[in-house]
Amino acid sequence: MKKMGFATVLVGGALALTACGNSDSDTSGGDSEETFNLQAGHSLPEDHPYHLGFLEMAENVEERTDGRVTIEVFANSEIGAERELTEGMGLGTVDLVVSSTAPVTNFVPELGVLDVPFLFNDRDSAVEILEGEIGDELFAKLEENGIVGLSWGENGYRHVTNAVRPINTPADLEGLKIRTQENEIHLAAFEELGAQPTPMAWTEAITALQQGVVDAQENPAIVADQFSLYDANQKYMSLTGHVYSVAIYMMSQQTYDRLPEDLRDIVMEEGQKVGSMERDLIVEMEQESLQNLKDAGMEIIEEIDTAPFQEAVRPVYGQIEHQDLLNRILDAQ
Repeated sequence: MKKMGFATVLVGGALALTACGNSDSDTSGGDSEETFNLQAGHSLPEDHPYHLGFLEMAENVEERTDGRVTIEVFANSEIGAERELTEGMGLGTVDLVVSSTAPVTNFVPELGVLDVPFLFNDRDSAVEILEGEIGDELFAKLEENGIVGLSWGENGYRHVTNAVRPINTPADLEGLKIRTQENEIHLAAFEELGAQPTPMAWTEAITALQQGVVDAQENPAIVADQFSLYDANQKYMSLTGHVYSVAIYMMSQQTYDRLPEDLRDIVMEEGQKVGSMERDLIVEMEQESLQNLKDAGMEIIEEIDTAPFQEAVRPVYGQIEHQDLLNRILDAQ
């Protein structure tokens, strides 16, 4: 896959679709010489499947549009953390974003249901539901907020790491200060488990772990590996798999509206393919990351009975605002 070039970040990280060209229009109503440069952002490293998916999409779009549409991909929250990127799409200052769903719930509360712990029986069940009627309805909710859903990706299963002790049972979480995403459901779940959840953006989390402001965090193995969390005092990883971390590839509605129809169709088609490709990469890289963490000295607690964790967080289900949606997902499995 060809790596796209990086541009200088504009003041405030506000980057928008840029069009240039002459005034000679073709028969389709567009400008045959008009070109479009789109900026895509996410919060994870350049070797994460989020990024690799965007690079694949960018290469395919550029080839299929004969260079009329190019996509620059910005990693590591370079043009904003996930919440800021999502807000930017609604404002039209960011063109393309891939994000886990948790920060997007601030704009589409229904997506919060996907962050309920132990919601899906397995990965296959999750994909079937997301790519069916329920997923289509959630994409419609995104559109109400000026965002076009392209495809469903993932960030893998979330596990707990910490600097204090192995986590085998909910009791082992008692009193641990754990960094969580800025998501009410995650906060409530870890409170039920006896931990002290502290919400913060990922850009702040590494420093907080290094300085001992928080003891623990929860993320997929790939994230722990790529951010070398063993160097941030994280000695233990417990494979709790408490949340299947759903991600979404998205485009600003304003970007969608500005693109000529022929180019828009190509961008949409490639965007609809990218989620499946990204999920396959996650599965492939997860085992590699677990081995890397072991090799770096992190203790991996693999044989965990998740039933007590599931029982401990059951009260959170009753706090979910969109009970009908929750029950539909549970009944569909």
